[in-house]
Amino acid sequence: MNNRLSNRLKNLSYSQTLAMSKKARELKNKGYNVINLSLGEPDFNPPNFVLEEAKKAINEGYHYYTPVSGFIELREIICKKFYRDNGLTYHPSQIVVSTGAKQSIMNILLSLLNKNDEVIIPAPYWVSYYQMVKFCEATPVIIPTKMDTKFKINPQQLKKYITSKTKLFIFSTPCNPTGSVYSYQELNELAKFFKNYPKIIILSDEIYEHICYSEKHISIASFPEIYHQVITINGLSKSFSMTGWRIGYIGAPEWIAKSCDKIQGQITSCANSIAQRAAISALKVSSDKLGYMIQKFKKRRNLILNLIKEIPEFKVITPDGAFYLFPNVSSLFGTKYGDKIINNSEDLSNLLLNEAKVATVSGNAFGDKECLRISYASTESNIIEAFKRIKQVLG
Repeated sequence: MNNRLSNRLKNLSYSQTLAMSKKARELKNKGYNVINLSLGEPDFNPPNFVLEEAKKAINEGYHYYTPVSGFIELREIICKKFYRDNGLTYHPSQIVVSTGAKQSIMNILLSLLNKNDEVIIPAPYWVSYYQMVKFCEATPVIIPTKMDTKFKINPQQLKKYITSKTKLFIFSTPCNPTGSVYSYQELNELAKFFKNYPKIIILSDEIYEHICYSEKHISIASFPEIYHQVITINGLSKSFSMTGWRIGYIGAPEWIAKSCDKIQGQITSCANSIAQRAAISALKVSSDKLGYMIQKFKKRRNLILNLIKEIPEFKVITPDGAFYLFPNVSSLFGTKYGDKIINNSEDLSNLLLNEAKVATVSGNAFGDKECLRISYASTESNIIEAFKRIKQVLG
């Protein structure tokens, strides 16, 4: 049957974060007490005022198709949010609301990429960037970064990878999986650089924008010299703990927004109407309303940083945002645990799942074979127990 599948599908890999989460669920279903630190999913409920707005929308009869790009009221609120939080001026015609930020990104790639176009992606990167670009028959061009620069890229590195085929540059700040946050000065240098390449589009994934602990989040589109080159991606999954509600959105040059509307109109049409109404109430509020979540994430970050000190084989930087640690675990490669040899981070991730019943994700999925992604979007008791088990397995 495999020969009946399209080449496009055959070349597409499964999401390794979702695959690891599936393995964890299967072990749980067999009765094992598995602690899942693999998924990037906040463990809070959405704010009560958002839940109430969803109930109100049901009672008021918002059960039908909306415009493909979303309710005009929602797009207007998104414009106000962009101005309030990011200093960005967008019009509703530049906004497209989608079924999660993942669809927002895929809409963009399908709209812009042709076969053999090149897309520059700094590594480590979010797992789906690479596969999405391949799916569009374009070429991912990966730029490795180092822990001693907090996994961030600079113009000197970029220049070496730009060719006449370069179409897009994709990055995230705060970053999944490293937790790195680009400073104003770092983004300013990137903006000055990209000003010299006006045909290159910058896709800025800012889904974790409110989950910052030290550096203040800055949108690269706020640098006026490259505003018309930038597509800003955001959504409600992380900051509002609304992962299952599936609301993502873009602010983009109008010609790109229209293209995404066209693509989406042939694939899913509008995002969920009830979730859109709830999103209006969410985006009306300032980020101050989310402070309780951010403080809990920061407390967990500090907890996990203290716990990881007890495992000297794990080398880690302090993340400034998001809710992940991305330790280098290469000092464990070649070592033996029981009858198992750890040759790479995937072996280690599988060992921790099978022996410690702790789910993590191999850095391979994120473009860095020496690291492991550990999510601390879990309870403090789970984090403490997980690291107790990890220490026991590693001896």
